[in-house]
Amino acid sequence: MKKINTAPISGMQELLPAAAATFNTLKDKITETYRRHGYLAIETPIIDRCEILLAKAGGDTEKQVYKVVKTAEAADGADQALRFDHTVPLARYVVEHENDLAFPFKVTQIGRNFRGERAQKGRFREFYQCDVDVIGRGDLPLYYDADVITTLLDAFDAFELGTPVVARINNRKILSGLLAEYNLEAQADAVFNIIDHAEKVPAEKTREAFVGLGLGSDRVEKLLDFIEICGGRAEVIKALTAMGVQDDTFEKGVAELDAVMKLIEEDGRAAQIKADMKIVRGLDYYTGTVFEFNLPEYPGVGSVCGGGRYENLAGYFTDQQLPGVGGSIGLTRLFYVLNANGLVTDAAVQPVDVAVVPLSENEIAYALKVAADLRREGKSVTLVGTDKKLGDKLKYAAKVAKSGIVLGETEVQTGQYEVKVFA
Repeated sequence: MKKINTAPISGMQELLPAAAATFNTLKDKITETYRRHGYLAIETPIIDRCEILLAKAGGDTEKQVYKVVKTAEAADGADQALRFDHTVPLARYVVEHENDLAFPFKVTQIGRNFRGERAQKGRFREFYQCDVDVIGRGDLPLYYDADVITTLLDAFDAFELGTPVVARINNRKILSGLLAEYNLEAQADAVFNIIDHAEKVPAEKTREAFVGLGLGSDRVEKLLDFIEICGGRAEVIKALTAMGVQDDTFEKGVAELDAVMKLIEEDGRAAQIKADMKIVRGLDYYTGTVFEFNLPEYPGVGSVCGGGRYENLAGYFTDQQLPGVGGSIGLTRLFYVLNANGLVTDAAVQPVDVAVVPLSENEIAYALKVAADLRREGKSVTLVGTDKKLGDKLKYAAKVAKSGIVLGETEVQTGQYEVKVFA
């Protein structure tokens, strides 16, 4: 009987060896794809100062951050928290190491992040994110928005899911310009938040939310019509232009959306992208291109990848202009989705090449030498050190290794042994 509750905290990922092997295989495929596209790996701390992490978090993030409780001896005068994504820590990192980096800086981070939101199926509080970002100094061409998206599409191709993922792309300038045209700048944050949640609630709830802002029936209907604009590049650009909006920000957003999608089409990905005005992303540090990836055959699972451009994120840390664009595959969520829908199966766990089995304590010294020699040859080796009968030792060895070596008095004296391959 358990003395205490040993179950993991709700929303935290815990994997048995077979599932962990599969998870790591997916992670390795992402890592290799990012490497092939020229992204350099870095590490940033899991714990950072709250003033860094919350400098421009926006949305619900500040309510979800995990604060770190320190002892008096460990305190350094700054409130600290667990990072909720890689993007804000990256902005700090680039400012700190600016003189050591080559710009545009193409960078990848893969690791755990933490968000105290309500745990549910496919949504976790502790989760792996696999990020790619490009940081410019002074400016950053729109080409890199397309480069990030095509890199992430390539990563999903490596999973061989059957039906390719679809990237839904937008530009936040379009909605910002539309709200300026309608004289609704004061309600901009609320409108962005309503649209960001529009797919998670019934359509009538979205309408009620707009009405609740006091926008007026005409504005409500126009916004509802606007967020339904979705489709291929030419179709969407035509629909947006036909709205007749005379706002510079709106027009710039439409032009940027057109340019980014055209670059992706020229990379041969036209069938995997569409423009969608419902994609605005909840974090308000995004300033231009935004995108989310979905699995077409599993619309109920929501986004499995997302990101966008952020022109001013590092402005909280430096006067230097360091615009960036990036995206992230939520690997923990993706792994859950693929498992739940039978798109991946757990790997067979036989991680060890050889199990060395000494018959008694008298053979352990020689067994250690044999194990060390085999490891120098590049093999993975475990030594079975239990005090059990030989049959039990071999049963265990067959469960954890591909082959086994039994060492008794004769093997020690002759220096020769046989390798038994387990069926």
